[in-house]
Amino acid sequence: MSSISYSYLDEIMTNNDTTFFKQLGQRIAKARKEAGLTQIQLAEILEISQQHLASMEVGRRKLPASAIPILVKLFGLSSDELLGLQDKPTKRGPASMLQRQIEQVGLMPRAKQKFITEMLDALIKQQTA
Repeated sequence: MSSISYSYLDEIMTNNDTTFFKQLGQRIAKARKEAGLTQIQLAEILEISQQHLASMEVGRRKLPASAIPILVKLFGLSSDELLGLQDKPTKRGPASMLQRQIEQVGLMPRAKQKFITEMLDALIKQQTA
């Protein structure tokens, strides 16, 4: 049995696929910028290369389905909003930097989360002392 490589699947996009993935890439890039993330930072979160992310943002490569829940949680969007099935509801303003940082910490491995929590606890205790 022969196998098909992912790069081959990326190359055989239909016209509908091309349009969809270009628009999806634009939404991801916009959400990434609004969250104050670089391509490198988002690529690390998704565990892909920066070059792969750059190709996804311009619609040359397909987004892995496993990335959808991560992006939805990170950007505070519904999957429908991310996929372009509905517009993002307007909110009072962009998420605060602290809120974005908390969401990013939530995506880190438990050991790193624990380290950051301990640092924050120490800083808070310093302020209240």
